[in-house]
Amino acid sequence: MSKDLKERICIIGGGPAGISAAMYLEKKGYKNYTIFEKLNKIGGKSYSPKLKVGGEERSFETGAIMGAITYHAVHEVEEFAGVGHADGPNMRRMYRDSSGKEIFPFDPKKNFSLKKLFGLLKLKKQMKKLVQIMNEKYKGYDVYGHRGVAQGKYDGLSKELHNSLQLVSGENPNLKDLALPFDQFCKLNGVEEVQRIWIGPYTSFGYGYFDEIPASYVMKYLDTTTAIEFVNMRLWTWKDGTQSIYEAANKKLKNPALLNTEVVKVERPKGEKIKVTVKDKNGERVEEFDKLIVTTPLDWFAKLADASAKEKELFSKIRHEEYVDFIATFDENQGPTISGYIFDNMTVERLGHAMVYYHRWEDLGANCPCVVYALRNHLGSEDVPYDKTIEMMMEDMALCGFPVKERLYEQETYYCPHVTPEDFKAGWYDELEKIQGEHNTFFGGEIMSFGDMEDTCASSKDLVERFF
Repeated sequence: MSKDLKERICIIGGGPAGISAAMYLEKKGYKNYTIFEKLNKIGGKSYSPKLKVGGEERSFETGAIMGAITYHAVHEVEEFAGVGHADGPNMRRMYRDSSGKEIFPFDPKKNFSLKKLFGLLKLKKQMKKLVQIMNEKYKGYDVYGHRGVAQGKYDGLSKELHNSLQLVSGENPNLKDLALPFDQFCKLNGVEEVQRIWIGPYTSFGYGYFDEIPASYVMKYLDTTTAIEFVNMRLWTWKDGTQSIYEAANKKLKNPALLNTEVVKVERPKGEKIKVTVKDKNGERVEEFDKLIVTTPLDWFAKLADASAKEKELFSKIRHEEYVDFIATFDENQGPTISGYIFDNMTVERLGHAMVYYHRWEDLGANCPCVVYALRNHLGSEDVPYDKTIEMMMEDMALCGFPVKERLYEQETYYCPHVTPEDFKAGWYDELEKIQGEHNTFFGGEIMSFGDMEDTCASSKDLVERFF
């Protein structure tokens, strides 16, 4: 494949995937690229709006919140951008049941009982077992991306601390098990209890339920090292929000993203330049490119491009989560003073209920606005109407003792694109790999590995390393 550094490259999307793709292209010597972003902001779902609280402007997180020591690709973007994570607010949490009452699921000394003690001992034993089997039985599970997994192979960038972001490959027939829904994967390996740990940073963060999501997604996002960091709250945060990483990186690029510029049509005639029609405040225009990197949702791309039959077939199988959140304000001194996980509401039976509220600034105490989150869809269940979801989230906060005064920045986002266990097992990712580069088009973004910012940035590095 051509390595002409003068090629003109179009990048659709100015989120973490698009910005990091441009960064990695620059590092390889490419300078003739253009990023089109239809919104008026950089960062995609890493959106950190500023609010004035107590006379001071503070950032709040409505999408990505945190990172960990395993966030190798994000750290590369940090270094390029000249930002760090040492000044972010500390993470704190407590737990509640569906009635709003505080509970202590992981503290054997609170509400002590022999049943609880034995349950925690069982959980600890199974956690240890999971770490062992993932490192041994499922060697290769923790590379970024899903290429080959359905065929018992691994091929991608390493996530290991000592070998991070190096391309590795190999065969391991056991990896086929990762196509199973995560609950079945845990049952197969006798570690059902670990779901009690994984559900907090997984389901409550909007990534779906364990009976519908292939284990490969769960374990690539929450590999055992990352999961332990979450448990111990050794997490990265950013004072100016996760969005600030990509804003700073965009400013360092030779060609910063063109905001408020929507791609409305893509034509890829055989043997000719790629024609991209964009619309901005000056109207529509057509620009020509040699190659195209797509970091927006692929099912959206299929609607605006001259998609092939194979592209339409593959992209039509993509599902996404309907994740709702809003920034809640409270009467003076009447809000939470710490983040809360409502464990009972992280089940399919409680679909649409508030699962977590995030208290970001400890020094603001009960006057800190909080972000409240809920999922309203599940494979095989009827979606909870949006308005009903908002109503239940408001009721849940009241049950916890924090009636919401006002909702700010209310939104529902296209969240966690993925495929079903059946489509994963059938080799969806290997079929996608076969069309990488066709029509000089390359697919990146969340679907390639996972919908968090680390896997998204790593997918861009993988793409650039292999094809450019």
